[in-house]
Order: sequence, then C-alpha cells, then structure tokens
Amino acid sequence: MRTTGKRSQGVDYTGKTVLVAGLGVSGRGAVEALRGRAGRVLSVDEGKAEADLRSFDDIDFDDIDVVVASPVFNPRTPFILEAQRRGIPVISEVQLAWNLRVPAKSGLASAPAPWIGITGTNGKTSTTQMVSAMLTGCGMDAPAVGNIGKSVSLAATDPAHDALCVELSSFQMHFTDDVALDCAAITNIAADHLDWHGGMANYAADKAKVFHRARRALVFNADDERVSKLAAEAETGPECRKVGFTLNAPEPGQIGVSEGWIVDASGLAGAPYGSANALARVTDFAHLCEPDGTIYPHLLADSLTALALAMGLGADPGHCLEALRAFAPGGHRIQTVARASREGGDIRFVDDSKATNAHAANASLSSYGPKSVVWIAGGLAKGGHFEDLVARQAGRIKAAVVIGVDQAPMREALAASAPGIPVTLIDPDDRDSVMERAVQAAGDYAGPGDVVLMAPACASMDQFKSYAERGERFAKAAGRWVSVHG
Repeated sequence: MRTTGKRSQGVDYTGKTVLVAGLGVSGRGAVEALRGRAGRVLSVDEGKAEADLRSFDDIDFDDIDVVVASPVFNPRTPFILEAQRRGIPVISEVQLAWNLRVPAKSGLASAPAPWIGITGTNGKTSTTQMVSAMLTGCGMDAPAVGNIGKSVSLAATDPAHDALCVELSSFQMHFTDDVALDCAAITNIAADHLDWHGGMANYAADKAKVFHRARRALVFNADDERVSKLAAEAETGPECRKVGFTLNAPEPGQIGVSEGWIVDASGLAGAPYGSANALARVTDFAHLCEPDGTIYPHLLADSLTALALAMGLGADPGHCLEALRAFAPGGHRIQTVARASREGGDIRFVDDSKATNAHAANASLSSYGPKSVVWIAGGLAKGGHFEDLVARQAGRIKAAVVIGVDQAPMREALAASAPGIPVTLIDPDDRDSVMERAVQAAGDYAGPGDVVLMAPACASMDQFKSYAERGERFAKAAGRWVSVHG
C-alpha cells in the first residue's frame, strides 16, 4: 500500500483554555487527547459527576479560547450561540482530532495517518467496518473510529495507526470545517434529523463537507440524485478521482453490478478507465444474500462503497475482496436471531433494529418476497412520516405490529397507504414487556416461510436505552417464542 503527500501539522493549543461540552465517548476522548497539549481543559456536563462544571450557567466565557461541542447540542443551543457571539471558535471533536493529529509511525516523515471518512443517512457503520476490514486484510492498522469505536481524537493522536476509517455523522460535520480527507464517501441522503439541522438543505450541506478538499478518492452514490449533485459540485484536491457506485451496470468512472458480478469501470482495480473489470460474483459474499440468494441491496451498496474507498487509498483489490468475503455485519443489522422449523419453510426472526428511519427500513423490507414479512415497526418518529414507505412496501408486508409511545405516525401511515394489512398495536405501558408482547403478536401472524422483521423505521429512546437494547430484547423474546412454539 502506498501513502503519499505531506500533511500540515495541527493547531497549537499550548496556553489555550479549551472547554469540552458533553462527556460522552467523544467528549471524554477530547479531554484525554488535550491533556498535555492545551494550557487548560475544562469540561461541562450537567449529568456527569466528573465534569469540572455541572451547569452551563457557570461557564466564564472570558476565560475560554475554544469550545469543543458534543453532537448532542444543536447549533441553536444557548451556550453555543453565546460562544459564537463572543467570537470564540466552536468546533466538533472531529475537527479537534484533525487539528491534533500526529505523524504515523509507519508513514512518511511529518505525515499523519490518512483518513477515510464515511457519512450518509444510512449505511455508515457497515461501510466503515468493511473499509477497516479490507485495509486490515492488507496488513494495515486501520481501526473503525469516530461515530463508532474509539473516539477519533484519541485515534488521531495515536501514532500506531496506519489509517483511520472514520464514521462521520451530520452532527459531527456541522462544526467541522477544514478537514481534507484522503478518501470520502456519502452513502445516501434522505430526510433525517431535520429538526437538529433546521431543514433538508442544511442537513445535506453538512454531509457534503466530507467531499470538500478530498485528496485521492471521492466516492458517491450514483443512484442518489442529491448525492450525485453534491459530488459534481465538490471542490476537491487536484489528484482526487470521483467514483460513483451503483447497483446497476456501471458507466465509465463507476463501480457497480452487471449480470450478478461486481464490476469496476473506474480504473481503481487496475484495468483501463471505463473498461468493465469483473471482480467477483455477488453471491460469493454470504453477508450480501438471503439463504435463497436474494440480495440485500443496502448491504451490497455498502460493500461497493467500501471497495471503492479502500482501492482509492491504494489497497490491493484481491486482498479487499478476500476480506469482504469474511466480513459479517455488526450487531442489529439484518441478523437472523431465531428460527422456528415449519414444513414448507422456517419462520425466521430478523433483527434490523439499526433501521431507525424510513430510508433504512425501506432498504430492509426490500430484501424479502411478496407478503412474507410480519413487520415490527414504530418508536420515536423524530418528526418522520411513513406513508411513502408503507405504500412502497405494502406488497411485502403480510401484517404489522406497532410499538412505541407515540404510535400515531405509523398507525396513520398504515391506515392511509395499506388499509388491507392487518395491524396490532402494542400497549406502550409496561415497557419491560413491550418486546415480549410484540413478538407474540408477530408470531401469531407468521406462517411457514415468513420473516418476522424488526426494522422499526424509528429511534428507540422512547422505550429502550438504545437501538442495541431494542435489538437484544427482540432476540431474547424471539428465542423464547421459538422455544415455546417450536
């Protein structure tokens, strides 16, 4: 693997007072990374006993040089507005990490580890993990960090890493302004978190920041009109290649799928630009397919993105494909967690709790056959609407079980867009038994060959601590159902 080009050294925080707002994973990482690098580090968090300040009212802005804000604070939060009014820079932990990065032990002199950044409404985590697996398969120390795993500020200040695979949320990118990623990707853009950003235009603009000044490869979803436009408009480094990924046959400059094969027409895999270079059969990759060979379109898109990013950094295509064959998606992403044997086909219980918005749920539902899905849906809607989702997927949904404290958005969407689908509403009281009752109701609908799919299209925090806890409870309830009903 080659890495080229010097990178400027970071910002000097010597003698400066840095306020770290929020002591989640990123905030704690920021505090640790700043120790010995900043003149003084102050932390503020109303819910953490270890914070230096327990109230934002106690901040003495006259003594603050920089604010590092957690993604939980939207741009209209009073302390952020006050800092900006005073001309105090407000940055993300990602921006801090970029400012602090140190030369990698195995890199060129004065060259920090290259960053591969991935953002998008859905598919960020899987894509980031795939890129990490591919680069690791090439012999690199290339952890998945940022919005997953280790905080990016700690990773960026660790010289042991050869590259960083950085999952980037739109929240993180809002206060990130001058990174120049070696390779960058936007997986897709759909309505999500619009209340935080103040509208779709702002949300897309924050996502698009990953493309700005990209050095080596800009990878974009060629099947997504909004993302394609952002890629076309992006001002990149002079040697950066723009590579589209598509689930269709690729045009010159793209990587895609033709007649069941992953095909590179971008030149990244070594063939002349535009020539069709067949790399591998899609069905060679177990994580991309149902047992009957049906392709998971969203995981296939993630795999193409990851492959383009890794090859864009210079990784060997053969080693990348070998790593991709061994890859297994992380928890709560299209996981079969229980199975009941039936003549005519098993009833499978599939956990896709990570599908926390309509775009992700649509991709999940698209993986299954007509009238084969008993869908567990609902939760914290985040202002979302589901009429289009239900209308698109009505042919696959056999029945629906709705959970959540506020069931109205999902209930109304089902009534309006698919009135013939039977629906069970789960009483939101007694949160400890919500998933048990939902699985029981779903199991009552399921027959041979059906899938009980939990892809809620909503966030989990109304009834669960996280989407992970929601998925774990689903798996346990499904296991108990199978033990009783065979």
